[in-house]
Amino acid sequence: MARRGKKKRGKAGYMISAVSEMYSLHPQTLRLYEREGLLRPSRSEGNTRFYTEEDLEQLEVILKLTRELGVNLAGVEIILNMRKRMGEIEREMKAFVDYVRKEFVEHPPESGSPAQNALVRISPSYLSRISRRTQ
Repeated sequence: MARRGKKKRGKAGYMISAVSEMYSLHPQTLRLYEREGLLRPSRSEGNTRFYTEEDLEQLEVILKLTRELGVNLAGVEIILNMRKRMGEIEREMKAFVDYVRKEFVEHPPESGSPAQNALVRISPSYLSRISRRTQ
């Protein structure tokens, strides 16, 4: 969604009236999204809502889901929570991969012993062959 005006208020963000105008929404719709926990605008000392660029990006996702894809607010909540969790998992996986790479750089495996640096070491003496009995 293209933002039409830059009706910004200082560094804090956009006021509810500017956001409702930019996205052709009633201010009550924005308040509903806040009550449902889909948006969390910051507040001034006078309790005025201010929407940051991140809030507007979140609003654009909500509007795409509701207007273009026909998702109800319960579905939007589930999708937003899944997106958040997927981002967390992605960060955790990246941290793990970075850790493993660092370990291999600092402690490269010895060429003569491929299992020396395995995550789980298994001693060959504990391995035994299982034979099938025929009946």
